[in-house]
Amino acid sequence: MMDAREGQVHFLSGKKIVVAGAGVAGLAFAIALRKLWPPSIEPPVIIIYDRDAKESSIGREGYSLSLNGIDHDSGLYALRQLGLLDEIVDLAVFRVEDQGRGTGHFTMWTHEFRPMISVRPKVIKDLPTAGIRIARKDLRRILVEATSASTEIRWGTACTSVKQLEDGRLRIRLVNEESVEADEECDILVAADGASSKIRACLRLEDKLQFAGSVQMAGSARFEAEIPSPLDANWGGVLTGTGAACFFSRIDQHSLVWALSILESEPRPKYDNSNPQEVEEFFCQVRELGRDISEPFKAILDATDPSTTLVLNAKDKQPFPHDMKTGPVLFIGDANHAVSPFAGNGANLALKDGWDLAEQLCQSSKLSEAVKAYDKRSVPRAIATLKSSHWRIKVGHATGSSYWMYRIFFTVVGTIIGLLGR
Repeated sequence: MMDAREGQVHFLSGKKIVVAGAGVAGLAFAIALRKLWPPSIEPPVIIIYDRDAKESSIGREGYSLSLNGIDHDSGLYALRQLGLLDEIVDLAVFRVEDQGRGTGHFTMWTHEFRPMISVRPKVIKDLPTAGIRIARKDLRRILVEATSASTEIRWGTACTSVKQLEDGRLRIRLVNEESVEADEECDILVAADGASSKIRACLRLEDKLQFAGSVQMAGSARFEAEIPSPLDANWGGVLTGTGAACFFSRIDQHSLVWALSILESEPRPKYDNSNPQEVEEFFCQVRELGRDISEPFKAILDATDPSTTLVLNAKDKQPFPHDMKTGPVLFIGDANHAVSPFAGNGANLALKDGWDLAEQLCQSSKLSEAVKAYDKRSVPRAIATLKSSHWRIKVGHATGSSYWMYRIFFTVVGTIIGLLGR
């Protein structure tokens, strides 16, 4: 068989690829494969299934996420490769200034909102900024629009299990919103169905999410006027020294998301924000845990819509390389290497996973070769992110002498960065 670069034939020509999940990773993969595929060669058929209806899937994502542009593994670099960078940057709610000044920096504050350090990374060549903060619904919308131009997305249908057939192909069990089941056969399945992946649960029974030791209580606040200072200009976290930490980020000009976290030995049971008693207990606990945090913390809680509140148990899992023993099933994004919100890098990993898998499939002469090359890129960066998130959990909830050690360190480093930036 001749390599695709020779312009003749490719091992995926005319094959069917099913993508489970229309999240960031799955959509990035579909866009990248269409963009990279040689026009002279018959392409594979790609079908994406997502368990949610299109409207609910895109509209309910009321929080923002970070995309960075500090290296070739960054989300902004992946978006440039996908041809979507300009559209995404235009929608940013924060943008890190090129010269490291102004607003849009990740900042760590004391409980009095005194800045200890603002992270001002350098931007790599050909990118307009070193980082942005964007509403997830906006990122998803752009990715969905770009995907839909050339790839079918079947909303309201979940891929719940998969089985390899005698001929090496796959049979996928589908369940729609009316609980009607059906089967779909394909040559390759790309599992991009998130941290609680049904496909991973089917094929890798012992590979489960692990509790990372922290619980977040979160919500969205909306103000009639503009968001109060300093959260109108930067996003980041407050370290209290009492064992509680709180993250803040603007979603738009009038709303922001917040998440107060503490360490706990066990994950919490499911929280019901439609139960008035549970909501009252939720706010009482948040106010007590954050009692040392200065304004605008209390104003933010007062402006929080109870229906947006939630309790998140921070969970993650180690990435894994593919051994192909379960057939041509490829795991990308959180389905492979779930990270907790403390990582701050999940969307970057998802975008690069999508691009890198598509790139290796297009450039390789056989599936095993492509997967090996993809794992070589994906696994190390996921491991690095996992280590970083665990360190952030440790730092954010430090108390006593550990807290003061970190506080002094960040303050000194922040001062040096500020002097160098002048």
